[in-house]
Amino acid sequence: MRRILIIDDEDDIREVAALSLEAIAGWNILTASSGREGMVVAARENPDAIVMDVMMPEVDGPTTFGLMQQDPAIAHIPVILLTAKVQGVDQRRFANLGVAGVLFKPFDPLTLSQQISETLGWKD
Repeated sequence: MRRILIIDDEDDIREVAALSLEAIAGWNILTASSGREGMVVAARENPDAIVMDVMMPEVDGPTTFGLMQQDPAIAHIPVILLTAKVQGVDQRRFANLGVAGVLFKPFDPLTLSQQISETLGWKD
């Protein structure tokens, strides 16, 4: 069973994403409300992937991703950024970070697991 960590400061986004991934894909979902908390959960739980919001207070998603890349315990975990920023310049900036992919808000809860699987090349 896949284990996904959702890092987002918005309670409703975490809840909708978690419920849809559990119900539709049958995945085990972990959540964190900040980048710092997400790094702790990732190190402790070693999820198969992380879906992380770009815009968060204190430490944003791209900065958190950079910090994760410096930690050998979690640097191998693929990260998908979740963002409402759909402009080309933002997309290029995110792609240049080295993340596994970028998904856009608002997302469709019914297809979120499929989008994650396709982004990561998962066949199951």
